[in-house]
Amino acid sequence: MDFTISEKMHVILEMMDEFVNKELIPLEPEFLNREFVDLLPVLEEKRRLVRQMELWAPNHPKELGGMGLDLVEHALVSEVLGRTPIGHYVFNCQAPDAGNIEILHKYGTAAQKDRYLGPLVAGRIRSCFSMTEVDMPGSNPVMMETTAEKDGDDYVINGQKWYTTSADGAAVAIVMAVTNPEASPYLRASMILVPTDTPGFNLVRNIPVMGHRGTDYASHAEILYQNCRVPRENLLGPEGHGFVIAQDRLGPGRIHHCMRWIGIAQRAFDLMCRRANTRKISPDGRTLGSKQIIQAWIAESAADIQAARLMTLHAAWKIEKEGAKAARHEISFIKFVVANTLQRVVDRALQVHGGLGMTDDTVLAYFFRHERAARIYDGADEVHKMSVARHILRAHAEKG
Repeated sequence: MDFTISEKMHVILEMMDEFVNKELIPLEPEFLNREFVDLLPVLEEKRRLVRQMELWAPNHPKELGGMGLDLVEHALVSEVLGRTPIGHYVFNCQAPDAGNIEILHKYGTAAQKDRYLGPLVAGRIRSCFSMTEVDMPGSNPVMMETTAEKDGDDYVINGQKWYTTSADGAAVAIVMAVTNPEASPYLRASMILVPTDTPGFNLVRNIPVMGHRGTDYASHAEILYQNCRVPRENLLGPEGHGFVIAQDRLGPGRIHHCMRWIGIAQRAFDLMCRRANTRKISPDGRTLGSKQIIQAWIAESAADIQAARLMTLHAAWKIEKEGAKAARHEISFIKFVVANTLQRVVDRALQVHGGLGMTDDTVLAYFFRHERAARIYDGADEVHKMSVARHILRAHAEKG
């Protein structure tokens, strides 16, 4: 395998890195201490600059107005943009829109694409993904209570969802619901497009997560579907293929997440090194960096980040070459390895900053509370470990 990138890609990454450093990181104090809606005019101006630089929507096809980068290239972009909480939003490759755009592009009808895909890529609307349920295990998407029953030319949706990311402010939801209850477990559910102004789509609340209720940028909403009626033409892809589409969405999506996490880890690492070099701990001018424990944390963190980066790039490369199914083990590996790398590095960086790290005077406390979920969403780490272990043990048994 070869991770060499083109000269053009080098230039793109340098431009994005400079933009993040000069235009976005200086906005973080406002982002951390004000309502997101108050920042929208400033962020829209930054988005305008990104469009002018032709760096808009890096992972989306050129014919839709994006840059058309492949998965490995976008992985590198995700690391650069992940260094700040507002990076992906400003470049219009944020979750859950990025994954929703991918499946709309692959499975949407001409009418669905015209109504939703173009505006999403252009950044004129937001979308949300409504799969996880309150009383069902989120790591097993074949277990679902929400139903979409046929009634003439309509589906009537009933059920309760939560962790519907970015529902607050979204124009449309992609809802996963049981349409074929008598089918095999993997063919029972479908994905259906539901405009959020449809009667029966009830946003109950933005769930408080780690003390933060969220806004339209990164809310996690509880949604109650009560006789929510939409035309059957809103079906996304074939009926009963909700699980298949979800797997299509989650494979590349985990690459996006993991490289974003590596960007966060790298930012935390840079802050840790700066603090270690500048924080004086004695009258003779010695700094935190003179302590062996701090040196060990820095060495371990640098190695952890590089290992996680190479694992993720390899998984992206394998998806590109052989498809997500062939790379399913690699995708599971990076899910729990990178999530834990992120946690360790951010925790060390926060510890090195002491009392300062606990405040929102740096971005570390935000990363610490906001990214703890990395070990839970998109399948809890333990589920990925058990799944991979079963396959490995089965393969060894077959070898005999």
